[in-house]
Amino acid sequence: MRVVVVGAGFGGIAAAAELLRNGMDDVTLLEAAPEPGGTWFHNRYPGAACDVPSHLYSYSFAQRASWTRLFSHRDEILRYARETADALGITPRIVTDTLVTSCVWDDTDRTWTVRSRRAGVAEERVADAVVLATGQLDKPAFAAVEGMEDFRGHGFHSARWDEGYDLRGKRVAVIGTGASAAQLVPEIAPVVGHLTVFQRTGNWFLPRRDRPMPAALDRVLRRPWARRAWRQLIYHALELITLCVRHPRTAGRVGALVSGAHMRRQLPDPELRRKVWPDYPFGCKRVLLSSDFLPSLRRPDVELVTERIVRMTAEGPLTEDGRVHEVDCVIHATGFRTNVFMLPMEVRGTGGVSIADAWADGPRAHLGIMVSGFPSLFLMYGPNTNTSGGSILFFLEAQAAYVRRALELARRSGAVALDVRPEVEETGLEAVRARFAGTAWQACSSWYRTRDGRNVANWPGYMGEYARRTRRPLPAEFTFLQAR
Repeated sequence: MRVVVVGAGFGGIAAAAELLRNGMDDVTLLEAAPEPGGTWFHNRYPGAACDVPSHLYSYSFAQRASWTRLFSHRDEILRYARETADALGITPRIVTDTLVTSCVWDDTDRTWTVRSRRAGVAEERVADAVVLATGQLDKPAFAAVEGMEDFRGHGFHSARWDEGYDLRGKRVAVIGTGASAAQLVPEIAPVVGHLTVFQRTGNWFLPRRDRPMPAALDRVLRRPWARRAWRQLIYHALELITLCVRHPRTAGRVGALVSGAHMRRQLPDPELRRKVWPDYPFGCKRVLLSSDFLPSLRRPDVELVTERIVRMTAEGPLTEDGRVHEVDCVIHATGFRTNVFMLPMEVRGTGGVSIADAWADGPRAHLGIMVSGFPSLFLMYGPNTNTSGGSILFFLEAQAAYVRRALELARRSGAVALDVRPEVEETGLEAVRARFAGTAWQACSSWYRTRDGRNVANWPGYMGEYARRTRRPLPAEFTFLQAR
């Protein structure tokens, strides 16, 4: 089968690795960036790192003998992705600087036409299956603040860091206190002249004791059996976060106590603590792992502002208390447009129906992987496959295996493509939505949810549940399409 994979981040590499290791060698990866790596290529702000321990934020089939830190930083993660692609023969199949503009299903030929642009030149490829590995964290989002264009200073998004701009001695504003801000603020605070951090809502924090890998532990983990045991230990520890989110009145209260104790130790000033403290249950928004963000707010040259930004002026943000915060630079650490997935890429399935129309009521996919009416089109890190506590690479491996098994199922059935049945997708979607009831995810607004309150980002259960559910595609779940 001819397979085109859109995206060469961790999702695209996982899909290509699974297909190649199982004899499907006609695989092409199309990557918009000049290099593979996905979100780890684009996110290069100071302090960029993973908040999942290194040995679990890595593929089970490509385990490193040694990591330099307990929690890997951006450069090492990017290097690992590229080394894995090189070692598995994926790199020569990656076509970089290629922006995919459309994927269109042909009802007559029962193939996909993938159109793209490279160096201004239009290209076209025909595929039997398409894997969209564009992820959820690739399109920067900006705060809905009026007058952005009026600001006379410098500005950029944390996910598109301006490495040519010197922050030293500058008056800098950071809008946002989420995961990116929690990593970059402690790094730039000692460098800038004055730092103003604008917070919309507080966060729950757990400690992240990021340090070089202890020599003794490193020696032990060079043994494969020890790495497997260590991965299992991390896996079960992270599942406890999901346990807290799923059961906010019992386990969630324990999580809040542990987090609260950590935060109180780091914030002895009661007034600063009051400003930082979240007003929603533990786990409703992403729980942040950090041991240095809260202490950085105690610096005399750092100010935390919780008043809402009304608009941007020429000098800087104007807050609702009437104060203009004069700054030289604004850094937007405001996350991503997570719920648009591959859009605005044009994707058309049977009968020419666009996925934008199919998703008029919100993104949806069977197991987050297949959308009814779009035969042999697969999503990596699709709707309802995000995790609040685990490793997304665990989910990506499960999805890659599902893609491969589904294609093998089609081949064994003598079909050229397969399409998930609409009633299967609908039943699965109803079951997923029902599982959010009573969880912390539903207790506040977050980037996980649409405006009408539906959670379209997260898997509502545990990593192990998702792995079991995706382990074996069932023939009864599909319509098999024969060649014409």
